[in-house]
Amino acid sequence: MASLRDLGLSEYEARAYRALLSTGPTTAKELSRASDVPMGRIYDVLNSIEQYNLVRSQTASRPKKYVAVEPSTALDRLLEDKKRELDEKADQYESIVDDLSDELDAADPVEDQFWTAAVGPEETTDLLLERLAAADNHIVMVAADPVPERDMQAVSEEVLAQLEDALDRGVSVDVLMTREMVASLSEKVGRRYRETLQARDDFDVRTNDDVTGSFNILDDLEICIQVPNPLSSGEAFGMIDLKDPEFAASVNQEFVPRWEEAEPLQF
Repeated sequence: MASLRDLGLSEYEARAYRALLSTGPTTAKELSRASDVPMGRIYDVLNSIEQYNLVRSQTASRPKKYVAVEPSTALDRLLEDKKRELDEKADQYESIVDDLSDELDAADPVEDQFWTAAVGPEETTDLLLERLAAADNHIVMVAADPVPERDMQAVSEEVLAQLEDALDRGVSVDVLMTREMVASLSEKVGRRYRETLQARDDFDVRTNDDVTGSFNILDDLEICIQVPNPLSSGEAFGMIDLKDPEFAASVNQEFVPRWEEAEPLQF
């Protein structure tokens, strides 16, 4: 069940506020009895919930009396306090991430060969988006096979968003697709390309039907290769990510002639 403690109050503070709603204007001593908050704690508790703006006090009376703020107002104030606290936490975490990003990026990159793999539509998409986000200089994207079956249009929009992020951080992007792949893209992707990306010098899209397979070359060092499902030609099975500069160079040699023969994309 929902509790005032979920909004930041202590057990004693919640008891005192609930008791005040029942007693009406009352003194600290009377409230201590009504709420089962020890007399030695009641003044600290009242000062605390008064700082939350959940009670009002009648300072002119002797002894001092307290009255609860109406529940709707009190809950709104607690909610605003929580939202403000969460915003401050979010800003704090963003600052920590910025500091750590600068610190961790300063480390020398590891040049050893390494490979990993993902199996399944969601895992394949997650790996692709992760590696696109890691590119620093140049992305080559070749798309001849379908993306993971999860949702072609949704995936294409996620990939486009990741490519836009890459462009914003100074990464150039070359995309080579078959016309069949172009036809499968969502209208949102097409509109974004026409209105914004087509005019960018660092983003180039071409079509060539003499292309097989789907892969990505990242920074001339890393290859992401989509693996088709051997039991169904219309589905993706998984993805292999391989960091190997020599292999990346050989794949790029095969890519360049097809890129030069390709035609600029016309939506």
